[in-house]
Amino acid sequence: MKNKRNVLFCLVILLTIVIYFAVQAQQKKDTHNFSGEWKSKESISMGGNIVCCYYSGDRMLATTMKIAEQANFLTIEVSSSFPGTAPVTSQEKLTFDGKESESQINHSREWGKKFTVKLSADGQTMTVNSIVHKMVPTPYHVDVQEQLLVYVTEVWKLSEDGKSISVQAKAKSNSFGEERSWKTVFDKAK
Repeated sequence: MKNKRNVLFCLVILLTIVIYFAVQAQQKKDTHNFSGEWKSKESISMGGNIVCCYYSGDRMLATTMKIAEQANFLTIEVSSSFPGTAPVTSQEKLTFDGKESESQINHSREWGKKFTVKLSADGQTMTVNSIVHKMVPTPYHVDVQEQLLVYVTEVWKLSEDGKSISVQAKAKSNSFGEERSWKTVFDKAK
């Protein structure tokens, strides 16, 4: 009789533990992701006062972004333009695999961007490393072109409450010797 009680007691404890862990596994963690519509007072590129936006429709020039995050990538849709020009809508896909991607700018082989994207294990920080190349006139010799390289690192951090994204950016080019660093904050609009 005593053995039956002990076995029954152990089974009840074991069943309680199994149920507890099953319930914990079913509960959603209170984590946030980058999805949503985000607005800022200034674009990412404007804070650094360096050439980081390359064409109308570039996400670096946008003050509003619509982001849709999936398991392995996110898409960023923006509408942006240079002053005095019509806004251009574009969409960029950032894949979290850390592999190098490449895109042409203005549909030209002379202008392009190579980039890698990594997402932190907790999904709250994204790092984008870009190298942009374009042909530009040489100072004092406008008929001679030289390649301009701009190295940009963006660290996107989602706030704990999921209501803002801070983008810490730094850029350096082969034409401008000093590295520049700045921060842009986007607040969740929707």
